[in-house]
This record gives sequence, C-alpha cells and structure tokens, in this order.
Amino acid sequence: MKIKAHTIASIIPGSIADEMGIEPGDKLVAINDSNVVDVLDYMEWIEQDYLEITIQKKDGQQWILEIEKDVDENLGMDFVMPLMDNQRTCANKCIFCFVDQLPPSVRSSLQFKDDDWRLSFLMGNYITLTNLSPLDLKRIYEKSVSPLYVSIHTTNPELRVKMMGNKRAGEIIDKLEGFRKNDISIHCQIVLCRNVNDGMELDKTLEDLWSFRDIIQSIAVVPVGLTGHRNGLETIIPYEKESATQVIDQVERWQKFFRKNLGTAFIFIADEFYIMADRDMPDYDGYEDFPQIENGVGLVQKFRYEFAQAIKDIDDVSWDKGELSIVTGESAAKFIEEISHTLEKITGKTIYVYPIKNNFFGGQVTVAGLVTGSDIIRGLKNKPLGKKVLIPDVMLKQGEDVFLDDMTLEELSNILTAKVVPVAVNGQALVKEVISND
Repeated sequence: MKIKAHTIASIIPGSIADEMGIEPGDKLVAINDSNVVDVLDYMEWIEQDYLEITIQKKDGQQWILEIEKDVDENLGMDFVMPLMDNQRTCANKCIFCFVDQLPPSVRSSLQFKDDDWRLSFLMGNYITLTNLSPLDLKRIYEKSVSPLYVSIHTTNPELRVKMMGNKRAGEIIDKLEGFRKNDISIHCQIVLCRNVNDGMELDKTLEDLWSFRDIIQSIAVVPVGLTGHRNGLETIIPYEKESATQVIDQVERWQKFFRKNLGTAFIFIADEFYIMADRDMPDYDGYEDFPQIENGVGLVQKFRYEFAQAIKDIDDVSWDKGELSIVTGESAAKFIEEISHTLEKITGKTIYVYPIKNNFFGGQVTVAGLVTGSDIIRGLKNKPLGKKVLIPDVMLKQGEDVFLDDMTLEELSNILTAKVVPVAVNGQALVKEVISND
C-alpha cells in the first residue's frame, strides 16, 4: 500500500505537537510504524498512552518522536484534509436529489454530492450504501464503525434502483444483513415522495425494517424537499394538507404497533408533515431521546420545552422595553409568533416576527435553514426592525458568518442598518437574546 503523508494545517498552542516542535506544513507519515489511512485510524491510534509518530519536516527530514501521554489527550494537530483522505462522492442519480435542484448561482461547495460513510459516523450524514466498496465494508466491520446513518427510502429493490438511479441500490437487504452479521447499528431515514414510495410501499418498507429491529435504532420519515429549479427532472408531486395527514395517520398506526411490541415508537415523523397537515405534534416525551433531531424530527417540541423552562428562570428585572425582530422560515412562523407573544407579555418588548419567503430556492422550500441573505433583505424591506434582528444560526454556513447565497452577516447588517444576531436553535438561547439589553 502506498504510504500516505498527511499535511498539517495548524498546531494548537501548548499542545504535545507544539511542545515537540511540529509545525504547520509538516507531514504525518506514520503512527507506530503504520500507515494512517484516514481520520478513523488517527482517532483510534492516538488514544494510546504511548506512541511513536513519524513526521516529515518541510525540509524533507524525518523525525521519529516517542510520545507518552494520557489516553484521552489529543496531540493538537489539525490537517489540511480533515478526513485525512479524499471525501467520497455520490454516484447516484436520485429523482429527489436536492443538489440537482440547486439554483445555478449557488456556491460550488454546495454542489458537491457527498456519500461518505466516515462522515456518516462522525457527523451523522446520511449515506445510501450504494457507493461502498468492498474495502469500505471491510473497514466498517473491522473497526465496528457504529452507528451509521442510512437513507433507506424503500426496501423494494426495483423501486430503490429507480429512485436512486443506481443498479446497486437494490442490494439494500443484503447490506443490512451484513450489518447485522457484524453488529453494526444504524439510524434510518425514509425520504417520502408522494405516490412513489409512500402508501403501500411504505408499509412494505416498514415491515422489512421491523425484521432488522435488532440493529436499527430509529427511523425518520421526512417529506421530499422540492425547489423551484427542477427543470428537466422527474415530476414529483408535493405533499399538502390531505396527503400529509394520510402519512401521519399511517405512521402513527405503525408507532402504536412498535410501542406495543418493542417498547419504543421506533419511527418518528418530521415536523414538516405536522405543519403541512395543521396537526398537533406529539408531546415532548413522544420523541423519546430525540434520535432524529438533526432531521427536523421533534425540533419544535424540543424548542417549546426549552423555552418553557427558560421563561420560568427569568429574573424579575427591568428590561429595555424596546423593539426587536425575529426572522424565520415560513414553516416555523406560527410557532415563533406564538412564543414571541408570550415573551412580549413577560418583557413588555415589541417583537416583530417575519417569516421569509424563499425566492432563492423557490418551490416548496419553507425551512429556516435554507433562507438566504438576499431573501431576508427582500422580506424586510420597509419593515420596522427595532434594535436588533435575530436569525437562527442554521441560516449560516457552519463556523462562518456566511449565508447560502454568499452574503456575509456584516453585509446584511449594513444593508438593513440594524444589528443582525445569529441565535442557536434552542429555547434558552432565544429567551436569553430577547431579554438581553445589548
């Protein structure tokens, strides 16, 4: 096997690597005389209390460094390639692929189709299993990489091939059997396309997944995301009130079966379905430990619970009775308006709630996380804003102050002539920012 050298991007000051003279631009060649294939090898091996690492300096010299450390102590090195390997791309041609529906002007990084099993384990990204090589499966089994997050969609082999545009998609049951044999647990998602994999097909999928309940930790049912940029793509009918109600009724019947026979709901419905159907969501406890929160499942009720706890802890102090604004997506508007009215009564502040229509993506896109800076400007034109404008931080690129249309937070603030404040998506954070006089 070819030896891989991993270029170091940065060193944490005061870390072991810093103390041993390792610098940005140096390369990690080996750990304990073994080739580091990717970040999973690195994470596993640095948990030892004694290491020998081979470093290639920028001038070509090789250092072999002996390190004694605590088991949980990090070396303090970050790499140019965070995965310490190329990110795996997706070869599928899914009929519902969101990347294929992006507007032409979207940044190139958003056009990358990811289907990397390591990011599934590390970050909870959903993978289809169609792009796994025999070596990938071998590493998953040998390293017991678990849990993984898997896009099932359907267990009907012919339908799955059609939906994903990949002949290997029909091997889904075989893949699940392999996971069971090697004790790999998974979380599943089913992206529902109306009149495609719902109805009787969904029942059949859930029957099949029930037989893998020993390795499946949870299942999420989410509606397909449809933008206004589907030219040349297969026609998919969006869900609306009646069809969303049918999905909820169907899945709730399965939940009753699972609770009776397994002691858990096992399957959870995305908040979007309840919003479309104008139906009450399950209570907080109905989402159990919120295993699918990143999939938009239970987000509203979790936020509602956090909000209720936060307002109990508000001190009886005098607040600035000024004005402020909260920006959100169309789907969350009713809920945000509800809690804003409560905050107005408690604090005496005036709170404007502005749901933003998504013109950038268009179609049926109504979630806050896909709202862009340009759409916020359009939505807030000639509107009173108050002292500051609160936005959910999911509108920004993770770790950066940049929206999906590449507008920066500073640019938006300057155009609005108001302070724009990103707020974490939880009830406590919103209450804290609303009552703050900053």
